[in-house]
Amino acid sequence: MPDRSQFLIAAPSSDSGKTTVTLGLLRAIANRGLKVQPFKCGPDYIDPILHQKASDNNSINLDTYMASSAHVKGLYNRYLQKSDVAIVEGVMGLFDGADKMKGSSAEIAMLLDIPIILVMNAKAMAYSAAALIHGFKSFQPILKIAGVIFNNVNTPSHYNILKEACKDVDVEPLGYLPTQPDVKIPSRHLGLSIAADINFDTLCDKIATSLKETVDIQRLLELTTRSTVEKINEEEPANNRRYTIAVAHDEAFRFTYHENLEVLKEFGRVVYFSPLTDSKLPPCDLLYLAGGYPELFVEQLSQNKSMLNAVHKYCLNNGKTYAECGGMMYLGEYIIDKQGKQFQMAGFLPLTTSMENPKLHLGYRSIFVNDLNIKGHEFHYSTCTELSEVEKLDCTVFNARQVALTPNIYRKNNTLASYNHLYWGEEKTFIDRLLQGKL
Repeated sequence: MPDRSQFLIAAPSSDSGKTTVTLGLLRAIANRGLKVQPFKCGPDYIDPILHQKASDNNSINLDTYMASSAHVKGLYNRYLQKSDVAIVEGVMGLFDGADKMKGSSAEIAMLLDIPIILVMNAKAMAYSAAALIHGFKSFQPILKIAGVIFNNVNTPSHYNILKEACKDVDVEPLGYLPTQPDVKIPSRHLGLSIAADINFDTLCDKIATSLKETVDIQRLLELTTRSTVEKINEEEPANNRRYTIAVAHDEAFRFTYHENLEVLKEFGRVVYFSPLTDSKLPPCDLLYLAGGYPELFVEQLSQNKSMLNAVHKYCLNNGKTYAECGGMMYLGEYIIDKQGKQFQMAGFLPLTTSMENPKLHLGYRSIFVNDLNIKGHEFHYSTCTELSEVEKLDCTVFNARQVALTPNIYRKNNTLASYNHLYWGEEKTFIDRLLQGKL
């Protein structure tokens, strides 16, 4: 196996510029004719969409809370084999996890034994960078911080001070990004950064061009090139095409983990459809209404009566359905937008969801159904109101700190729906039982 450049992009905190640097490097390295494989630490389903746009390659989630360490390492090695360069974007601050370092970028870097490129926001900082870099370098000496890229550097003289700070703590400075409002990525919390009116090709090109001028990309690749594992000979997953699985996928429904989709393919044929623009539901054995931003497209979704009626009829006739977050909102009676205006949805579940007074709900979830433990993540701003009594799945739910939560998985006919985004890339039994109606 050839040696490859492999590294994890981390930062002291969120909003330091990790995603900006990641997108720029993905595009700049791909423009060199190299196949670059993106990864994302944690349960994020938005940044991987941006990674795909920048690299033209699917980004893979690496999460040591939702999956075992063996699974995460196996995933990384499998996709690494198909690439020339592997870039892992971290989550939050380097050592921030669900419980201390559990699931953190640092834990992933240690598990994969890859070096770290630290991205630091230098907007209001000069030589003090030395103390911060020293602290991150010495807190877990087993980690290898290969270099630093500074963000929001005002002038070359400002960068000279930052270079001296790096030299004094024996970490290599690799360059900087100047403050550039036209390459700033909008907030991803409310879907603004993946809206259709943002030209991501242009944005990624701008970041890549800027990086090439002030970051030593060649030196970065040299510093992070390391020996790779021996080639893994994987058996092709069995697929006897027993089932057809219909997956909602368009601008409104796009929050899917890539490995979840790969597992669905092991059970049969996956067909994609658009609740926004298609008039009918594909014939299927399982309907997967993925998460997304239906609240940004409520008017268009509400006007597509033929699809709403088709989904309602399918669920009413006991069609097997799994709906998560945005998919659950779509199955309700109404979605209420930020202005308080309500839009009719499929009307299968007796609930309504509202964005009128948005409140963040966030955290890992561990769900126990009989002998099955399936893990996932909850991230939404909408609130849900039950309009009448509705059955819930008989299960127990815990957060990352093992605090019991009120079960919130709705069950009606053969439909399961909740705010949870589940990861079944490793726990394939979940899909098997869904298809067999045994949940």
